[in-house]
Amino acid sequence: MTLADAGPVALDLHGDVVALTRALCDIESVSGDEARVADAVEAALRGLSHLEVLRDGDAVMARTSLGRAERVVVAGHLDTVPIGRRPGTDEPNLPTWTTGEGDDLVLHGRGTADMKSGVAVQLAVAAAATEPSRDVTWVFYDAEEVEAERNGLGRLVRHHPDWLRADFAVLCEPSSGGVEGGCNGTLRVEVTVPGRSAHSARAWTGVNAVHAAADVLERLRAWQPRSVEVDGLVYRECLNAVGIRGGVAGNVIPDRCVVTVNYRFAPSASEAEALAYVREVFEGYAIELTDTSPGARPGLDHPVAADFVAAIGREPTAKYGWTDVARFADLGVPAVNYGPAVASLSHTDEEHCPAAPIHECRRALLAWLAG
Repeated sequence: MTLADAGPVALDLHGDVVALTRALCDIESVSGDEARVADAVEAALRGLSHLEVLRDGDAVMARTSLGRAERVVVAGHLDTVPIGRRPGTDEPNLPTWTTGEGDDLVLHGRGTADMKSGVAVQLAVAAAATEPSRDVTWVFYDAEEVEAERNGLGRLVRHHPDWLRADFAVLCEPSSGGVEGGCNGTLRVEVTVPGRSAHSARAWTGVNAVHAAADVLERLRAWQPRSVEVDGLVYRECLNAVGIRGGVAGNVIPDRCVVTVNYRFAPSASEAEALAYVREVFEGYAIELTDTSPGARPGLDHPVAADFVAAIGREPTAKYGWTDVARFADLGVPAVNYGPAVASLSHTDEEHCPAAPIHECRRALLAWLAG
């Protein structure tokens, strides 16, 4: 029997938050298969009398309604990328395992960093914060790790916009226990290099598009990353080939080669400006936009955001990757990333999260909500 075949799981929201993290991770929930973890989260939240709970597909929301002057959203996604391998073995990296003990305990396995340690913090604080100083909407959503049109938070925006109205939002994505403001935007394009087909035995009668793609790759190799300051935070841009395809048969000169390029751009640029820049870099080639999401400015000048940064007690930094803080920015809600794990471990076979920052994030978030 696999993890996915196991029965219902009862989550203990009042116990150790690291044990809760492990229980969540051991519910396999690769994007598109979040029903079982959503069931467990919903059942646990419905056991809390101070929260109103709503289920939409495999997303779950819960909120207090205490009439406070401010409302905040604390959100996280339930899905993970596909199961990997334990480092150095052929064994899957679920179920989770631990190394060390006490303050040095480390939890290993898929989802420990991205982002069920953050989700566990959400759930533990949702249970403990029965009378927060601000009203809170807790959001647990599906399909963050796949294409934008499937994103569960986007669906909640469409179906239940009233539940997402707030003065400020915290997304519990991995941030090493620090506050990361805003996020870079991201787009993908396909750069098409033309050629002319021919028999490979008479290659001189054609034009090899795969060979010609060397010019596109050289432009990428020579491109220098840019650092852009936005509202006091410095974002680092990236432009990379992430795929290449061409050729139709082993004896045919390719008449077409397509290089897929990903551009991570600072939130000071619009999607249109970012696309125009990519077209400039690859001037002379046909460019097709295949996916795009805007960035989000830091928004740290908002009073609630400033109060949150002060409560965490660490200097904020820029979020280099794209996260759903951009969706909150589109709603006019300033948002930050704050979670216990290290972002660079996300999606790797080495994914892990120490126990200490999980406990610290729970403590800090609960203290902030307690006012």
